[in-house]
Amino acid sequence: MQQHPFAPFIQALGKGKKGSRSLTFEEAEAAMSMILDGQTTPEQLGAFLMLIRVKEESPEELAGFIRAARNHVELPSDGTALPTVDLDWSSYAGKRRHLPWFVLAARLLAERAEIRVFMHGTPGNKDDRIYCNEALRSVGLPVCESIEEVGRAVADGGFADLGLEHLSPGLTHILELRRLFGLRSPINTLLRMLNPLSAPYLMQGIFHPNYRDVHQQAAVLLGQPNMVVFKGEGGEAERNPDGECQVLGVRGRETVVETWPTMFTRRHIAPETLDISRLAALWNGEIEDEYGEAAVIGTAAIALRLLERATDPADAETQARALWLSRLR
Repeated sequence: MQQHPFAPFIQALGKGKKGSRSLTFEEAEAAMSMILDGQTTPEQLGAFLMLIRVKEESPEELAGFIRAARNHVELPSDGTALPTVDLDWSSYAGKRRHLPWFVLAARLLAERAEIRVFMHGTPGNKDDRIYCNEALRSVGLPVCESIEEVGRAVADGGFADLGLEHLSPGLTHILELRRLFGLRSPINTLLRMLNPLSAPYLMQGIFHPNYRDVHQQAAVLLGQPNMVVFKGEGGEAERNPDGECQVLGVRGRETVVETWPTMFTRRHIAPETLDISRLAALWNGEIEDEYGEAAVIGTAAIALRLLERATDPADAETQARALWLSRLR
């Protein structure tokens, strides 16, 4: 019986401790292209995803997966110009210990710093989490259903969100397989660097610190000129103000590492319940929340530093705090 064309990729990954190896950039791109083109069986897809999951992605594999995924994003093919955005902001983790304060940081950048922000994510599949689309609606930010809507929203207010289901049904299907596996897969990793509108700046939060280096090196392989990745609260691109934050990135195609000091001398206790209405209340000045305000300012500061608006972390925090105070004027 003739071997299936996808079988060599599984063989490379699954030959045991001595015989297995990582895929090259080109192999990873070819494998993910076959998956997204529907040229694999369900058995092959499951085996491939879990073999990568156990091994963990190499920078070359991640870069190849991302290249293939970008080529399978469903963008207008009629010559319609894509929206021009400055900052790509992925949001796929959801929040369960603290509110998603990062949505206020995105709003702050769009409305007060005139940075065009594009966010993408999913409704999520865990009932104990608040995902970005729900949080965005609660503070009046647009959740779009098409690229055309994104263009109008960015032009009107500098911000737009678009769910993955409108960008790539194929990637959405594979992401939802987590319900069957009970485990994340390489799709969870690559989506943070999907950058479907080719923004020049990427903002990424991750949960596992060891993935910072992989994301940084993959960005170099892909020629991404500017990006940051850091261990964000709950895995989102949100700075935890209670701890030191190591930010890895690419600046002008050169790798950089910056350590941002803690914003408090004591740690805050996470709330027992999450009341999403507090997001808008904090923005409108109706309540005070020391932790939430610091999370917004700290996250916005990382973005300002990424976008080369600040000379160092201290300058970035000063600017972010000034923007925050200006929102009520």
